[in-house]
Order: sequence, then C-alpha cells, then structure tokens
Amino acid sequence: MKTLLYAATCLAVFGLAFWAYRENYATQQVLKETRALQQQIGAAQVRLSVLRAEWAYLNRPQRLRDLADINFDRLGLLPLRPDQFGRVDEVSYPVLPDLEITNEVEVSGLNAGARP
Repeated sequence: MKTLLYAATCLAVFGLAFWAYRENYATQQVLKETRALQQQIGAAQVRLSVLRAEWAYLNRPQRLRDLADINFDRLGLLPLRPDQFGRVDEVSYPVLPDLEITNEVEVSGLNAGARP
C-alpha cells in the first residue's frame, strides 16, 4: 500500500513538474511576443511622430501661400476674405411637403372598435 502511495506521489510530482515546465515556457513565449509588440508599437509611434512633423512642415502657411502664387494661373486660388463667409440664418433649408393621409387610420384607445 505504501508503494502505491509513493508511486502515486511520484507520478503527481512528475506531472506537476511537467505542467510547471510547460507553463514556464508558455509564459516566456508570451513575454517574448509582448516585448516584440511593444517594440513594434514604439517604432510605429516614432514613424507617426515623423509623419506629423512632415505634415506640419508641408502645411506651413508661407509654403502654401507660395504654392498658390506659383500655381495661380492653373488653379486660380485667391485668399479667403471675411465677406466670403455666410451666417447660419442665411442658410436656406428645403421645405418638406406636407404628407397627405388618404387611408383611414385606426387609433387605439378606450373605444377601439367604435367609429366616430
């Protein structure tokens, strides 16, 4: 009986050791993937900051003004003036036509079956 208990205990220890070994390597693999993802995120953030800097550089008002002057003959771009903007009360909204109800409409209420 003791040998059976020793054998079961030994097998349990081996099983737990095998489980711990597998969990350890699975955890190490997940940590390695996490580090790789963090590096990719960092590289993407660096690229994004470079792209934002390039965008800000290309959208400088003086540069855009010079481009508009250079291409005036082809594009016909003029500077904006305050009188070109309108007010909200000047916006005309389309008038929706009144819907005409041609069929009888049943209205539920206390006397649902009665007609007026």
